[in-house]
Amino acid sequence: MEDLGQVDAVVVGAGVIGLAAARALALRGLETLVLERSGQIGSGISSRSSEVIHAGLYYPTGSLKAQLCVRGKALLYDYCRSRSVAHRACGKLLVASDPAQLPQLQALAAQAEANGVLDLQWLSGAQAQALEPALRCHAALLSPNTGIVDSHGLMLALQGDLEAAGGQVVLNSQVTALRRPASAAAPWRLEVQTDAGPVALAAARVINAAGLWAAELAQQTQDLTPAHRPGLRYCKGSYFALSGRAPFRHLIYPMPQVGGLGVHLTLDLAGQARFGPDVEWLAPGLSPEQLDYRVDAQRAPAFAAEVRRYWPDLPEGALQPAYSGVRPKLSGPGEAAADFRIEGPAEHGLPGLVQLLGMESPGLSSCLAVAQRASELLS
Repeated sequence: MEDLGQVDAVVVGAGVIGLAAARALALRGLETLVLERSGQIGSGISSRSSEVIHAGLYYPTGSLKAQLCVRGKALLYDYCRSRSVAHRACGKLLVASDPAQLPQLQALAAQAEANGVLDLQWLSGAQAQALEPALRCHAALLSPNTGIVDSHGLMLALQGDLEAAGGQVVLNSQVTALRRPASAAAPWRLEVQTDAGPVALAAARVINAAGLWAAELAQQTQDLTPAHRPGLRYCKGSYFALSGRAPFRHLIYPMPQVGGLGVHLTLDLAGQARFGPDVEWLAPGLSPEQLDYRVDAQRAPAFAAEVRRYWPDLPEGALQPAYSGVRPKLSGPGEAAADFRIEGPAEHGLPGLVQLLGMESPGLSSCLAVAQRASELLS
């Protein structure tokens, strides 16, 4: 096995969070490599999201998701403006489609305020319909700073910053083992499978930002205890695109459900609408290589029924299969949603290692704040 020497830092995974973390390390002056198992950046979770910049409404107060989403949203808007990454703060309407949902909507308003989201506006059904004439609801919360972003443009900008600071993304490089240093001062040893064969690399700092493969990499990390090798449950969410132009200017979200935020209407930067994701729990024990991203066209009627709760005039046959994504969850069906797990030496006891586990939504919105947190955990 060829030995490639040592670098200051390695980030495993070139999704939006991995690229943001690598950028943060490189901007500190550290020689940083990103090792990505596929042939392109952002080919997993990051390329299969709603591309929404979330405001931080839903998450338990004090949780990492709440803190990092609220902080990350502000950082992300600033970053997109400074790097000319396409984005728009189009706003979102979170709607109660019947009177029975009003207590849940009120609870979400209180949750958002406790999280530091102070710009929400309560709208009656008539006020919401004045903003969006096609919408039907009993009440709504307007979140003016929810937005959309070109996630691919964002990742390219992060990669550009990384490379400008002397870092590098290395594709087709799968980390197969992570060996613990013999002492606190010794570097980590990474065994990596490349197109040219296996190689070894040493790094003083390692961030596991492998997304769907993060749990697998934790299993391959020497001396991590079982408590720090959690299993991930995979939850698939499909999206359907709308044929024709949608009569909406804002994102439209129903009340959240267990496992996700409900079948919501999102817009891309060209104004094209798509609906999703739904919640489809996949069988336990699947590996990322076994995931099936095909969208089942037979799910369209269930999507249409959900959409008609807030848009009753959705035309028949207007939904077409678009794409799907898979969320790496630390909780399973019927369980309370789990928080992000950002674990450094203080948690697992291994110097120079940070694990990022269960990095699902709002990971895109939080990416720069997660990167700051991970970088701070590595001296």
